[in-house]
Amino acid sequence: MSTDQVRWLSREEQAAWLRMMAVMELLPSTLDSHLRRANQVTLTEYYVLAMLSHSPGKRLQTKQLAVRTNTTLSRLSRVLNRLEGSNLVERVQNADDARATDILLTETGMNLLREAAPEHVSLVRKFVFDPQDADGIDDIRRVTEAMLNVLDPDKHMHRDPIHSLTASESAAEASVNTAH
Repeated sequence: MSTDQVRWLSREEQAAWLRMMAVMELLPSTLDSHLRRANQVTLTEYYVLAMLSHSPGKRLQTKQLAVRTNTTLSRLSRVLNRLEGSNLVERVQNADDARATDILLTETGMNLLREAAPEHVSLVRKFVFDPQDADGIDDIRRVTEAMLNVLDPDKHMHRDPIHSLTASESAAEASVNTAH
């Protein structure tokens, strides 16, 4: 593509883009730094623990956990190795499928989550929601949904991981399973 063919960003688009880049850099690193310092877990590890805590029996099949955390099985495996080494999760055989492995949130993991959650949620609220006016939360959801629809049109990434498995999540699980 030549420079003549590029639709360059307008001044307003460039200002929005640069702010979004700053937020995408600062927000995860700020939350991650706090969790590392206060609780010795990364933001990704915290997210895995949180998704397990919302699951029936505090356990999920590895493929389901990958879908709920919007991560690949290989990356999730590395995260689980660290969490298992700290006795925060345990790998157990799936009762229905001997070939599958479930990830179980241990009592130690649940205790860490209970300890970390109040301050983590307070920071999320401080940085994301408190600065918004009455329409801000709807705007965030609308804007991020529009971007996700372009970035992930097949909806492999789970949009609302706290809710029970949906048909699109099952399809994403199949995709994750065949990709690895």
